[in-house]
Amino acid sequence: MELRHLRYFTAVAEELHFTRAAARLGIGQPPLSLQIQQLERELGTPLFLRLPRGIALTEAGAQFLLDARAILASAERAIDTARRLGRGESGAITVGFTASAVFHPYLPRAIRAYRDRYPGVRIQLRESNTVSLLRDLRDGGVDVAFVRPPYLLDAGFTAERVLDEPMLLALPPDHPLCRRRSVCMPALAHEDFVLYPRAIGAGLYDAIMDACQRAGFTPRVVQEGPQIASIVSLVAAGIGVALVPAAMRHMGAEGIAYRPIRGDAPHAQLDMVYRLAGGSRSVGNAVALMRELAHQDADARP
Repeated sequence: MELRHLRYFTAVAEELHFTRAAARLGIGQPPLSLQIQQLERELGTPLFLRLPRGIALTEAGAQFLLDARAILASAERAIDTARRLGRGESGAITVGFTASAVFHPYLPRAIRAYRDRYPGVRIQLRESNTVSLLRDLRDGGVDVAFVRPPYLLDAGFTAERVLDEPMLLALPPDHPLCRRRSVCMPALAHEDFVLYPRAIGAGLYDAIMDACQRAGFTPRVVQEGPQIASIVSLVAAGIGVALVPAAMRHMGAEGIAYRPIRGDAPHAQLDMVYRLAGGSRSVGNAVALMRELAHQDADARP
């Protein structure tokens, strides 16, 4: 028995007329009658009563119609599910990101754009540090990760740069440097710094340390903050100054002033990392869309 037998039977059962059912199916009436006879022989029971004028369902035929409709509906759902998965229009993906990445408009906009374009895909978000995200990516717990370089990639993975933004100086509003419209790195030589622990933020940590050393000094670190938000809070409390990604000015924290770095400023870079092969179509769609939005952002920058 094949699905076509169920479709033929259902058409005849709904029309209760072989000629009309044949026209509905787009086949000849004699082949349709033959298919129904073969189905009845396979089942070992008649499904229709052949009356002088027309046909009627037997008791077995009436029950078989209910079951046939359920089977055909289930088959259609299976076909639709497979096609949607094949097109990346259903399923689930997990996107990981570092805590500082979410403050840039790019990442929330990219996630929203993906949800709008593929509403049938469930998106799970995971925030962590670069080391943990790369481990989750390798273990299959994350499909796409947005992380800060530097890092080492295992074989089978690749990375694309999606953001390269200058860092800003964050300082309390009553700090003397607030009187300047911009600040050069050497002017920070005698400041107290609030900095990220390198163990959880090697990319930003190294970018800041390298910029300070190029300016001729080693920063005096008086406090470390485990998260970008906690660093900003420590600056607001007057503990010291900090260099933060430019997107942090969108955070809206009180008691903070931001000034651009004049000259050789450190940069905060963000990469999209994913598996080269073996991922689902929905993951491929996510990578393509997020790449497209990253290019749009780069083209829009002066």
